[in-house]
Order: sequence, then structure tokens, then C-alpha cells
Amino acid sequence: MWDYTEKVMDHFTRPRNVGVMENPDAVGEVGSMACGDALKLMLKIDENETITDAKFQTFGCASAIASASALTEIIKGMKLSEAARISNQDIAKFLGGLPEQKMHCSVLGREALEAAIKNYRTGETIHTDLEGEIVCVCFGVTDREIERVVRENNLESIEQVTNYCKAGGGCGGCHKQIQQIIDRVRGEAKATSRRRPAGRLTTIQKIALIQEIIDSEIRPGLKQDQGDIELIDVEGSKVVVALRGHCASCPVSGVTLRDYVQAKLREFVSEDLVVEEEKQA
Repeated sequence: MWDYTEKVMDHFTRPRNVGVMENPDAVGEVGSMACGDALKLMLKIDENETITDAKFQTFGCASAIASASALTEIIKGMKLSEAARISNQDIAKFLGGLPEQKMHCSVLGREALEAAIKNYRTGETIHTDLEGEIVCVCFGVTDREIERVVRENNLESIEQVTNYCKAGGGCGGCHKQIQQIIDRVRGEAKATSRRRPAGRLTTIQKIALIQEIIDSEIRPGLKQDQGDIELIDVEGSKVVVALRGHCASCPVSGVTLRDYVQAKLREFVSEDLVVEEEKQA
């Protein structure tokens, strides 16, 4: 038995806004009964683009029913522009949380809302799960959806991706592609977060950032060659380090300091930094 919150059980046993809506202004249909989850979301929208009513029909588990019920309660009374910013995490949070293995139900709700808004704006009824190239054949999940759930939910493993969108939960033949998507998205996020800070750093901030970059960007590369590095001192723009392991006796250690260590610190900390090796007594 899943560890459901009281609010999830409430929306499962007493779902709000279930049923068919006559002459809806927008309809979003996502998922597939063949894959185990399907959701149809119907909206009434007034002349000010306010969602005045919402109904749903779903085929799925307790989490799917609760997520759809919660979504309709969240968006009623909202402007379309506000509703467009609703994330799957917002739906899960409204319910007091969902088991991670059931987070794909909140994603299904977000997809249905986006499909309905798209239908209202353009008249198109293309399912969101058909956009992009199919990666998981078993559940019909595309590369775009995998990339999106990884990015929005900060996912790190194939198991988490399966929990959020079912991809990889069948034969396992797509695991390699899923891992490649995870690695690419997380690499992009890491690069973005590592951009050189704007403005002047205090001495303490500079030392802390230099140490962080050494630990995360420089040391892993040196350790691949059985080397290591230690931060000794920071004096203004001068960074004094000591090479350890195989790097300490390497005949091209000067190149390593200039073209790798110094280049990384200039990229992520400050472009005026000069790296020097600790002078041996």
C-alpha cells in the first residue's frame, strides 16, 4: 500500500469536478489507456481568459484521480496566464506530496493543462506526448518529455525518470538514451550555475569559490590521472596551490597549472587570477 497523505485519499475517494462538460472552451487529452494512465481536462473560459469551470475524466490509479481533482481545484478562478505557470510540483504540493513512484500522475495533470491551453489558443488537439522523438517505446515517452521532467524536477537517475514519466519502466531498452539525456541536462545546469559571478567578491567569498571550483571542476580531472591538488593560499589575484600524487612529479605540471587549473579558475571565478605552484623549501 502506498503511503498516501490524507489529502490525496480525500481527493481520491471524493474527487472534485469529475464528469463531462458540455461545450467546453478548451480540451486537453494526454496519456493512453494502453500505458495505464489517461486524462481528459475540459475548461470553461470567459472573455477575460479566466477559467470559470474545470472538469476531468481519467483512467488511472488513486494518484491519477487525486492529481486531476487537485488540478481542477487549483486552476478554477485563475487567469490562463497564471494557470500556464502551474507545474507538476505545484499539484503534488497541493496534495501534501505524492509517493515518488507516483509523481508521473502530477506530470500527467500538468501536460493535460498545457494541452488544454494550447487547444484554446490555437485550436490544435495534438497530444503533448507525441512531441519529439519516442525514446521509451513501451510507454510512448519522448525525449522532450524526459528532458523536461529531468530539468524541472532536478532528477538524477533512471529510476527517478521512470517515477515521473514512466520512461524506462518496461523492457529497459531505452535506459542508455535516458541516461544520456540526464547527463546532458545536468551538464547544462551545472555549466549555468558555474558562470563567473558578477561584481566584486570579498576575500572570503573568493577563497570559498576557488576552493569550490577546485573540488568540483579541477580535482576530479586530476584524479583520473592519479593526481590531486591542494589550495595553499590566495593573495589578491595570486592563487598558490600544491600538486599532489602523480601530478607532483609530472614533467608537464607547468602546463597543467596554466592550461587546466588556471583556465578553470579564470572561467568560473575571476579572469585576472594567476596560479602559482607552492615553492618547495
